[in-house]
Amino acid sequence: MIACPKNHVIFQEPEPGSEIKKRRDVRIIISKGTKRILTPNLKGLSIQQARLIIEENGLRLNKLSSTYSESIKKNEIISQFPLPGTIITRGNFVNLLVSTGIRLNVYKMPDIKGQSLEEAIALIESFNLSLGEIKFLFIEGKPENIIIDQFPLSGHRVIEGTDVNITINREAGRKGHKYLHSTKGVTIFKYRLKYGFLKKHMRLKLNSFGISNDIFDSFMKPGEEIWILIPRNKDATVLLYEDDELIKTEVFDSWQN
Repeated sequence: MIACPKNHVIFQEPEPGSEIKKRRDVRIIISKGTKRILTPNLKGLSIQQARLIIEENGLRLNKLSSTYSESIKKNEIISQFPLPGTIITRGNFVNLLVSTGIRLNVYKMPDIKGQSLEEAIALIESFNLSLGEIKFLFIEGKPENIIIDQFPLSGHRVIEGTDVNITINREAGRKGHKYLHSTKGVTIFKYRLKYGFLKKHMRLKLNSFGISNDIFDSFMKPGEEIWILIPRNKDATVLLYEDDELIKTEVFDSWQN
């Protein structure tokens, strides 16, 4: 049979020009393409794209290895074997080396017990870690509002970007401890309700980039506190309402943080 591009007809029966009756079957053979091809260039493609091209060319994926790379994005192809442009027979295998992204730094987890929330946040960020879950537990005899527990524990090896969960020594039953997380950097908005006898409907609205969202909405007892962590990486305005009346406005400028 003569060489013919893939998916083209290379043989038919009856032959062209033959007289045939209606509804008679015609037998054809479709070309699978040339047996030997040039290996496609897969460098810089995603794993999914590379798999499709390998399959379309009648090749098969063999080994899929990975390593860190400073220049190739995560899950993109760094190199391949056979090299691009190599003559290869259809059905042969292709090996790929995939990027896992930039190698992350590893640190020794610092001890943040006994520090205030503000001090702990500053230390966590200095190690390129992130603030994770914040819990509250009151232990009598210990100073209030200090860190009494942490995870990961101090001395453990941690990778940059790891979430650090902390427990703060505070009395039980307080509300409003809701936190907005960001990739790096937070500042604190605090407000304590005045003492009295009746609960108040407290609502906190955050305006940022022209978008307004309620980030806290609850009834609170007199003397309770609201603590909100606001991301430093964007300008924001916090509006505090008490029984639907605006009582406090605070502006957080990213350039000031």
